[in-house]
Amino acid sequence: MAREHVRPDSRCGRRGLVLAPGDDKAAGLPEYTRIVVDAIGERDDVVLVAQSLGGFTAPLVAAKVPVRALVLVNAMIPVPGETPGAWWANTGSFQASSAAAQQGGYSTEFDEAVYFLHDIPPEVIATGAPHQRPEADAVFGSACAFDAWPSVPIRVVAGADDRFFPVGFQRTLARDRLGLEVDVLSGGHLIALSQPPALTSYLLAI
Repeated sequence: MAREHVRPDSRCGRRGLVLAPGDDKAAGLPEYTRIVVDAIGERDDVVLVAQSLGGFTAPLVAAKVPVRALVLVNAMIPVPGETPGAWWANTGSFQASSAAAQQGGYSTEFDEAVYFLHDIPPEVIATGAPHQRPEADAVFGSACAFDAWPSVPIRVVAGADDRFFPVGFQRTLARDRLGLEVDVLSGGHLIALSQPPALTSYLLAI
C-alpha cells in the first residue's frame, strides 16, 4: 500500500491529515487519539507525523495501531503520565524561549506574529486565518497514558528558526527523553507552512 503520512494536530481535513478537536471543551487526549486512529483506518504503511502539541497524541496512537515510523516536528515530547499543561514547567520551555528571545532581540512576551508567523508568507497567513480555532483547556489537563515509546524508528525534526521551541531546547529535550539527536531543517515553529517543500522531501524519504 502507498505510504500515508498522518499528522495528529492538523486543522485540515484532506486525505492523510486529521481535523483536531481543538475547540471542543470536552476533548482530551483520548478524543484526539480516537480521531487519528479512525483516520488511519485500515492503512498498513503509516508514517505518523506529530507537530507541536501533537507529540502528546503520537505515542497514544502508536499504542493502538501499527505505524512504520514516528516523526516529531517541533514537538512536545511527553513522558508517560505527563499532561500537556505540566510539560512546560517540567521541561523548562518558558525559560528556553525567553533566553532565545533576549539573544535574538525580539519580545519575550508571546505573540503569534512573533513566535508562529514570523517566517510564513503573508498570503499563506491570509488563507489560513478563517480556519483558526481556539485551543480548549481540556487537553492540557489530560494525562498522556502510555507505558513507553514504541519500538519503531523515531525521527525528531527541529526548525532552525523556531522561536517557540528553540532548536537548542529541542536538542536537549530529544536527548533527555528519547536518547535521539534532532534533524534540523530551515523554518520556524510552523515549518509545514513556511517550508513545505523541504519538510515534504524529508518525510517522503523516510
